[in-house]
Amino acid sequence: MTKLSVNVNKIAWLRNARGENRPNLLEMSKILVDCGVNGLTVHPRPDLRHITPEDVLDLSNLCKSSNIEFNIEGNPYSEQTKFYPGFINLVKEIGPDQCTLVPDKPDQLTSDHGWQIDGKDHNVLVDIVEELKTNETRVSLFVDPNIKQIENIKNINADRIELYTGPYASNPILEVLSSYETSFKYAKSIGLDVNAGHDLDLNNLEFFLDKAPVDEVSIGHALISDALIDGLETVTKKYLDLCK
Repeated sequence: MTKLSVNVNKIAWLRNARGENRPNLLEMSKILVDCGVNGLTVHPRPDLRHITPEDVLDLSNLCKSSNIEFNIEGNPYSEQTKFYPGFINLVKEIGPDQCTLVPDKPDQLTSDHGWQIDGKDHNVLVDIVEELKTNETRVSLFVDPNIKQIENIKNINADRIELYTGPYASNPILEVLSSYETSFKYAKSIGLDVNAGHDLDLNNLEFFLDKAPVDEVSIGHALISDALIDGLETVTKKYLDLCK
């Protein structure tokens, strides 16, 4: 079975748009927990556009009390400067079940590529993985479906990979999916667990998991977007009933 970890960034983003506490991130996350999700994911960013350090602590406590996994993802490093110096400290303070390192820039809307593990990112990742990995926290690296990149991950002592599925979601055909299937099987063969995430949704997830039955998928934007559609009719009718 593939575990589902829901990324709750978009709930926090909507809350922050009004500078208030609605929707309440913790209450919404409790609904997800009650639905039976296997974990929650957050991606705190330097501009605090959605998840705040306080959110991270609250959600960590919720996951612990609910006996589900907590995943903190993000990038603590750039070539110019350690643009989010608080990221490493936050991860070490919280001690999540998983820390997923993602090579995004501070002004990116969303992640769009994996680490260059066989090149410029290798030495940086060695030090970061060593600092973050503990008996409580495993480290996962966001990677493209590329064997050359994946084969180097064992050398830097990471526990998992998360396959960047954006290209597949943009073109969900067998020819594109084959690289993910190959990468999944290779990673498993060298002792790595495999996650996947980015733009997976109700339309493409089943086809993906049929060929690459990964250990965990992280889904946020699509799930929240679908909730607006599937839940909108019920809520609107409630308001109409009150107005009548």
